[in-house]
Amino acid sequence: MVNYRGRLDIIADILRVVRQSAKKTHIMYQANLSYKVLQRYLRNIMAASLVSFEEEEQCYSLTRKGQEFLEAYEDYAKTNKSIEKRLSCVNDKKKTLEGLCLSKQA
Repeated sequence: MVNYRGRLDIIADILRVVRQSAKKTHIMYQANLSYKVLQRYLRNIMAASLVSFEEEEQCYSLTRKGQEFLEAYEDYAKTNKSIEKRLSCVNDKKKTLEGLCLSKQA
């Protein structure tokens, strides 16, 4: 099963790379994004003030708001994983119950 990343996952991946200050190419490879997709996300997260561009070093760096986003995202991801695990368990129990309700036909 392929697990696709959502918008928030991609933003978090970019911010994790930028945490150490990074150039566009480094972000692109480390976050596993195409140049076109990276451009779009960088525009959005810069407009949201999650990252800033340092002219002197020609690199992107994480802002305080970006750090707050990452912390909130980590909490969200942890909670989401726990809920998905519990939901999977509930679905397994439901399948077991449904299986017990099936009549045996010879």
